[in-house]
Amino acid sequence: MLLEQPRRRTRAAEPVPFVDLDALHEPLTEELERAWSRVLQSRSFIGGFEVAAFEQDWAEYCGTKHAIGVGNGTDAITLTLRALGIGPGDEVILPTNTFVATAEAIVLTGARPRFVDVDPQTLLVTTEHVEAAMNERTAAVIIVHLYGNVADAEAIVDAAARRGIPVIEDAAQAHGATLRGRRAGSFGVAGCFSFYPAKNLGALGDGGAVITNDGELADRLRSAANHGRAHGSWYEHDALGTNSRLDALQAAFLAVKLPHLDGWNASRRNIARMYRKLLLGTQCEIVREPDETEGVHHLLVARVADRDRVRDLLRGRGIETGVHYPVPCHMQPPFAGFADEPLTVAERAASEIVSLPMFPTMSPTQMERVALALRDAVGAKKPSRRRR
Repeated sequence: MLLEQPRRRTRAAEPVPFVDLDALHEPLTEELERAWSRVLQSRSFIGGFEVAAFEQDWAEYCGTKHAIGVGNGTDAITLTLRALGIGPGDEVILPTNTFVATAEAIVLTGARPRFVDVDPQTLLVTTEHVEAAMNERTAAVIIVHLYGNVADAEAIVDAAARRGIPVIEDAAQAHGATLRGRRAGSFGVAGCFSFYPAKNLGALGDGGAVITNDGELADRLRSAANHGRAHGSWYEHDALGTNSRLDALQAAFLAVKLPHLDGWNASRRNIARMYRKLLLGTQCEIVREPDETEGVHHLLVARVADRDRVRDLLRGRGIETGVHYPVPCHMQPPFAGFADEPLTVAERAASEIVSLPMFPTMSPTQMERVALALRDAVGAKKPSRRRR
């Protein structure tokens, strides 16, 4: 093990990227090219067999009856809210610790976001946060399965159901993650996914999907994403819709990659375990994975003091990092005033979190190099003082 050996510097010419899509795609090049050729020859670029086949495969993988391909993950949430009839005068509860798209989707419907804080260990929303925020204007709750970890969806869905409030899951970072053996996205009335290229299951462009067990909701979503068209008609429109359709080419690419998802996720879990082992005893705390879950580690997020200094030191040693996310949503100018009180856990975490390199093809040497640089940057954990 590296940590048991004298410290040796690796060559500066060997940077560690934050993600490495080239290494992920290289073994799939021939399959991806065949998918492109198949779509090109079919001349079916919007909808058609490729989209229907992937939707079926994705629904089966997630354990739901329906999957509806849409243009991107933001549209997945926006269209779901609209299909549930949510709009002006309604409030939607969501954690402030999320990508801005979750809140953006709510505002785009005319509803009001109601931001809540998160658990200090997992940085995920909890049942207690949701129940405390519910009121007579609450029309929906959005759970965010952030970093590839799964929030306590069962408990939140049960709490909301007692008030007749639907729960939507933002699972854009949780492709394949499970809670007690059940896939993220399958607990609420709908689960929303992004297939942005860097996701655990990523397209080669934008894409998204909604999964659900509600057949009527699925029909409304298909119509809403396709200009509000009536079923089986081209120029009859039952409702106001928009244009948000998953491209056939992206569906074909996703179908190539889906059989590899579980293996990639297993690699991510192994890498996360190695990081924890290598960083044991340092002043670097990796965000905890909730009990009874199997995360997929879309991001490997740690908390450190003096985060910007640490990132600069790692950058100087050729190691790329990220911050997800440096400003909580309720502190962003477009969403000012949508939190009733300071959300102190999320606010503090935003100044400490750093996302470390994480991708399925990451080598042990790369992991060790990141860990060694991070250990040098943060130092050993200070021993606790015993009371006499």
